[in-house]
Amino acid sequence: MAGTEKGGVKAASTNKKRYGKNFYERIGAMGGKISRGGGFAANPELARIAGAKGGRASRKNKTK
Repeated sequence: MAGTEKGGVKAASTNKKRYGKNFYERIGAMGGKISRGGGFAANPELARIAGAKGGRASRKNKTK
């Protein structure tokens, strides 16, 4: 049942039983505290460079 909506609900239920009702709250807070606000939103030039690299690495056949 992995990968289905029903399976996700079951997994969430199991996690809450094992780790407490506020499991998702806690792990979300951890991520928020660790975050330093970087990424492409903070640095559009970095996004441009990464996009260019991805475009060059494209696996599509080039037309001749």
